[in-house]
Amino acid sequence: MARRVVVTGLGAVSPVGNTVPEMWKNMVAGVNGIEEITAFDTSDLKVHIAGTVKGFQPELYFEKREAKKLDIYCQYAMAAAQQAVDDSGILGHIDENRFGVYIGAGIGGLNTFVSNTVGLELGGPRKVSPFFIPMMIGNIATGNVAIRFGAKGVSLSVMSACATGTNSIGEAFHAVKDGYADAIIAGGAEAVVARLTIVGFQNMKALSTNPDPGKASRPFDKDRDGFVMGEGAGMLILEEYEHAKARGAKIYAEFSGYGNTCDAHHVTAPDPEGAGLARAIAIAFEEANVADDANVYINAHGTSTHLNDLTETMAIKKALGEKAYDASISSTKSMTGHMLGATGAIEAIAAVKAIEEGVVPPTINLDEPDEGLDLDYTPKVAKKRDIDVAASTNLGFGGHDACVVFKKIAD
Repeated sequence: MARRVVVTGLGAVSPVGNTVPEMWKNMVAGVNGIEEITAFDTSDLKVHIAGTVKGFQPELYFEKREAKKLDIYCQYAMAAAQQAVDDSGILGHIDENRFGVYIGAGIGGLNTFVSNTVGLELGGPRKVSPFFIPMMIGNIATGNVAIRFGAKGVSLSVMSACATGTNSIGEAFHAVKDGYADAIIAGGAEAVVARLTIVGFQNMKALSTNPDPGKASRPFDKDRDGFVMGEGAGMLILEEYEHAKARGAKIYAEFSGYGNTCDAHHVTAPDPEGAGLARAIAIAFEEANVADDANVYINAHGTSTHLNDLTETMAIKKALGEKAYDASISSTKSMTGHMLGATGAIEAIAAVKAIEEGVVPPTINLDEPDEGLDLDYTPKVAKKRDIDVAASTNLGFGGHDACVVFKKIAD
């Protein structure tokens, strides 16, 4: 008999809150987390805004000496992991050899890379930190979290661009389901709101140049003009059902399905027919055995780019058929911006909370859907709905497509 997998802990650092309760409250309220960039000069750029983390307190999670040896993306990851572990109460109830960590980053320690590169160019080899490599590499969040919690089981760092967070938790789900672990800390983290990345995405014309932070991220809207960069981290504790039940753990939802495909079409543009994502959604829904009459919510990738929003809508229709019109859909990126490697994990948390609370968070800034975008995108205001199934979809450069499906827990 296949093992069941449940979610028993959540943690988040995001542009709309640095804990899950705060983040979820603000998402439901439609709070915008996007603001003008103040960390560096943008006066010569076309892009001046981002979804930045505000009020993060590293001292809650690290000694000052420890924090100095961690890139900010890793600090976010470890903070969110600490929240999730504390929320789950799993420490002391898990065999360390059956406890895993699957954390991904789309880019990793970019700020460390940039600062040490500048140091080398301006000051020579002595200006490169001895901690440069272990601070910069993309797997180090997984390593540091495993060290902190003594997790000696399966360990993996996924890197699939903007699908990273979804692939991380999806692969962790299968590892628990297939018996390789009894619990895994899974998620994604990113902190690349930096001058170099803003210029890079700006020059490929991917970012919104709308100067208004309150209106720039507008998924599915006819006036959308690109995505807004975001940052943060999201972590979930995925646990085998009987293991969780035996220790009396709180169970948020059941993790029931995962689809992972590739468009094999273009390095940046999605398949214009949405075929790859449609297959990922169909695979995940089939594995989850979603009933025809289920009340479905989909937290869409919804980046606010012309190509993504249209092809994603097409993919949902291909995968679900006429049932697509019965589903509630929204893009929380309208509030957080696009958190790259962290975005799938944060949006999975939103899907889990939607099931738990019976609330669909809104797509803010959606004034008028573009032509061909005719699904229920939950414009502007959250709505109450008894949700049986919640899915999260994400796409990444390179053609990566991923979908995860959660269900209301049933004995």
